[in-house]
Amino acid sequence: MQLSIAPNQCQPLKIVALGDSLVYGFGDPDRGGWVEQLRRWWMLPNSAGHVLYNLGVRGDRTQQVAQRLEVEFRHRGELRNRVPDLIILSVGVNDSARLARPNGRNYTDFTVFESEIASLLDMAQQLCPVLFIGMVPVDESKMPFLDCFYYNHSDQYRYKEATRLACLKRRIPYLDIFEKWMERSETWRLQRLSEDGLHPNTLGYQALFEDVIHWQALAAYNRFDLQMQIS
Repeated sequence: MQLSIAPNQCQPLKIVALGDSLVYGFGDPDRGGWVEQLRRWWMLPNSAGHVLYNLGVRGDRTQQVAQRLEVEFRHRGELRNRVPDLIILSVGVNDSARLARPNGRNYTDFTVFESEIASLLDMAQQLCPVLFIGMVPVDESKMPFLDCFYYNHSDQYRYKEATRLACLKRRIPYLDIFEKWMERSETWRLQRLSEDGLHPNTLGYQALFEDVIHWQALAAYNRFDLQMQIS
């Protein structure tokens, strides 16, 4: 099993981002979400030129991401006998939703989720190094989503903590977006969520992108930039 640490090679990397609508970028018609912004950022002349594939699927839960993980990974190497160098995961919010009513059962039972997130991380880490981007806090006043899914901060916290601890156990870097956004004002958060109360809007994805690019764990993969500047 390979540990989730940045590789030493000074060359552009092949990276896959897998997850739900937060990866897909739903809610941002202007810039396409944080993954798309990161893809374009790496295409700038002074960047490392990494190749980034957006493999986000709206509505995916942890189980669905796990089911398609290896197939998606094996088909994104570009060059013969090559596979991607890094997996970025972001999933879990859909697992936390309550069904039909605010106190209904969770879409994925919490105990089942703990097992599934552990399995997903183990599977991903056997393929290559892994980074995990956490979920965005919802606007509880806008629930239910699609008249049947009730998201709330309490359940979000439980599920993201289970994910964070599972990542910590495996030495997988975890960016706690939920905590970062909850530390900011409610007004700040609501200005960055779409009308549905679940997805970030363009301003929200911009904030998320900035959180990601300033994250030390991801910055380690841009050492190519620094070495090129020094040489």
